Amino acid sequence: MSDEMKTEQVAEAAATTETKKKITAKPRKKGAKVSKQVPHAYVYIQATYNNTIVSIADLNGNVVAWSTAGHCGFKGPKKATPYAASVVVKNALEKVNDFGLKDVSLFVTGVGQGREGAIRAFNINNLNVVSIKDVTPMPHNGCRRPRARRL
Repeated sequence: MSDEMKTEQVAEAAATTETKKKITAKPRKKGAKVSKQVPHAYVYIQATYNNTIVSIADLNGNVVAWSTAGHCGFKGPKKATPYAASVVVKNALEKVNDFGLKDVSLFVTGVGQGREGAIRAFNINNLNVVSIKDVTPMPHNGCRRPRARRL
């Protein structure tokens, strides 16, 4: 009887492994790109005195594409110009072409010259700008004053 039980257990085990093989899917190849659709995105523009950085993120906050003025080939003080900002936006949008981007919400940080140029570039590139928000940090009370001088 023990031999019959063993054969039944082996048959059951083989049946369960066959069903498991049918249910599980084949693993994807390493490095295989999956194209996801991102119709609406958040765009973060950081315009400093020295550079302009544009990051495009989906609604979960995952960065889909980014670009900087230095990455686009500008050097020195030219990185902070409005023209460089428009080139940066164009470069970032080329990376997002496959995702089907239509609407963007802009979050602008910084006081550089590239702020206006980047915002205008989004309008020029046929994207619907839903909102523009300035998220530049502002001090409420400023830094602590230096101590009084002792003579």
